[in-house]
Amino acid sequence: MLSNKKVLFWIVLLVIIITSFGVMLFLRDNTFIYKQGNSPEVDKAVSAAISLYKEQSKGIDLENGSCLTNDLIPGWVADIVHNPRITADDLPKNQCQAYIEGRAKHFVELDQKGNLIRVK
Repeated sequence: MLSNKKVLFWIVLLVIIITSFGVMLFLRDNTFIYKQGNSPEVDKAVSAAISLYKEQSKGIDLENGSCLTNDLIPGWVADIVHNPRITADDLPKNQCQAYIEGRAKHFVELDQKGNLIRVK
């Protein structure tokens, strides 16, 4: 029969393993929470996306969450998505073609009101 200490050890070990696996799954897509000042390139992309949104959003229907631009800055696109995200946001017709084709490796996502949602 296992002692209480051994049972506790195995329970703690199992919790650590499950938690580690969950963290790995959560972080696997390299998306991070934006914090101004951590990266000049990311700051430039976010600033450019918000400025472009302010310039171009007037009179444009953003309800479908379409691509704002394929050429935000070199290697970056700006996309409009719903918050919370819906299935339509994942449809290729509503995403930036440069990102889908691999010409851009990074994106800035804004909601229909111009709020920052995600940077990758």
